Amino acid sequence: MANESITQPESQVLLELKRLDVGSKVALIGHPLHVMLVHFPVAFVVATLGVDIFYWWTGDPFWFRVGVWSAGMAFWSGVGASIVGTGELLLVRGIRLHEASWSHAIAAMTLVAMAGASWGLRLTDPDSLLPHGLVLSLIATVMVGFAGWHGGKLVFDHGIGILVSSKD
Repeated sequence: MANESITQPESQVLLELKRLDVGSKVALIGHPLHVMLVHFPVAFVVATLGVDIFYWWTGDPFWFRVGVWSAGMAFWSGVGASIVGTGELLLVRGIRLHEASWSHAIAAMTLVAMAGASWGLRLTDPDSLLPHGLVLSLIATVMVGFAGWHGGKLVFDHGIGILVSSKD
């Protein structure tokens, strides 16, 4: 048999990576920062919902205090991830050209605003945590799913932000 090389068609993601520069420009030692940071606000938003449910269920002020901290951390870690994500959006033309990038950015900014509102509500009007804070936590958790879905679409469907840009 002759040694025939069979070439496999390249995936759409690889073809798009070759066509546009969609690599990360905001990285630390070759690791994209936005990808490393987004897990924290996601975890804190979901934790805040869990803590609110425990507070509603038990009435224990401990859970209220934990909720203040988790909502505050959701907000501030969201601000950090948003700054880095906005940097990627503004610095990399290939990222700006994808509709999902803008949907993800708007959903993420909305989520950060909701986390800030949740934290502010806890700090300024603790008595309104039930039901307003609980409802806000529930809506924020749904928004995490929406923003995360668009972020995942960028990574898995378009290969965005997974590699450090080699086209500098």
